Amino acid sequence: MTTDTRPLILVVATGMRHYREYLLRSIATEYRIHLLVTAEPGWEQEYVTGWTVVADTTDGPAMAGVALELAAREPVHGVLCWDEARILAASYVSEALGLPGGDPEMVRRCRDKHRTRVALDALGVPQPRSLAVATLEEALRAAEEVGYPAILKPRGLGGSLGVIRVEDPTELAERFAFVSELTVPDGATYEIPVLVEEFADGPEVSVDAVVQGGVVTPLFLGRKVLGYEPYCEEVGHFVDAQDALLQDAEFCRVLQDTHTALGFTDGFTHTEIKLSSRGLRVIEVNARLGGDMIPYLGLLTTGINPGLAAAAVACGRTPALAPERKLVGGVRFFYVAEDDTTIESIEFDEAGLPPEIDRAVVVVAPGATVSPPPKGTLWGRIAYATALSETVDECRAALDAAEAVLKVRSTA
Repeated sequence: MTTDTRPLILVVATGMRHYREYLLRSIATEYRIHLLVTAEPGWEQEYVTGWTVVADTTDGPAMAGVALELAAREPVHGVLCWDEARILAASYVSEALGLPGGDPEMVRRCRDKHRTRVALDALGVPQPRSLAVATLEEALRAAEEVGYPAILKPRGLGGSLGVIRVEDPTELAERFAFVSELTVPDGATYEIPVLVEEFADGPEVSVDAVVQGGVVTPLFLGRKVLGYEPYCEEVGHFVDAQDALLQDAEFCRVLQDTHTALGFTDGFTHTEIKLSSRGLRVIEVNARLGGDMIPYLGLLTTGINPGLAAAAVACGRTPALAPERKLVGGVRFFYVAEDDTTIESIEFDEAGLPPEIDRAVVVVAPGATVSPPPKGTLWGRIAYATALSETVDECRAALDAAEAVLKVRSTA
């Protein structure tokens, strides 16, 4: 038996080091981490006290059996997962151990975007009208009902993958196959795979929040920067610790009502909301920490540690949520210009980076072949930079400077 008295938490998979290492680093300061992974960990070993290699980290019942064997040897205090494709499986593990978040149906109502719509509709939460379709003919009829422009979106993917705006029946017919046939590793699939939704105008924001006993506490609000129209690709975000929406009564009410409608009682969530000309419109809810470095920006701008907050909630403990600072942070993702570009060399000219740049990270290696959206999607990114300052404008200028000194040699 270990003499380390820190609580033991199971983490299901870890994600890419460039985007998720900060979470493991934070959690390891107060918890012992045991990984459930499909291969022996590499970089993660610095932060963990153990791991179990399993056949499939999307097989919740099988992992639950493994977790019960671990718990028979020593108490497990929490289960945590921030990988969209594995959050449902992780809920089975929590359920088997009787821990917070152990409600697969609760997570499934978030994971399945059609179930989300049905649940929100039942409580009257404001959202775009949405119809699930399986064929082009059904999609054309649905678009006539919701009106043009319309949004096509895959039912089971995340990160805005495959989300596209269509202006008329011709565009819908041209782009339906792209949406209906798009797959990602370990992504959810459905016989009725596509949602046709009413278009909500206006900017889109995301909210990372902790939920305990059904009570939602918003922590960080990100304002999205979209690109590659008509695809809704997320190319950046800004997080302001003093964003007025965090204190807006109507916004907070809609956020709470959304979780109440979904029956979401305990965990960490990432909710996306449109600030449309017709009022707030809930776009989706993810039963996990946000991606795209948004929680990291929250850490930089407020001092609230998202990894430790998520771990505390997973263990049924009270998280530390008092902000220590009030700054503005930003992230921008970089892409090549042409499809099927092979990277020969890539680096940031460090001498040209302004002091506001917090990180400038290359995420592809020489020899990689990448494409911009829509072909490249999330995996088309070649680098990113984060910035921290007093204002959004200062962050934007710093990110512009980082983009200017990203040096890429390539062949197309």
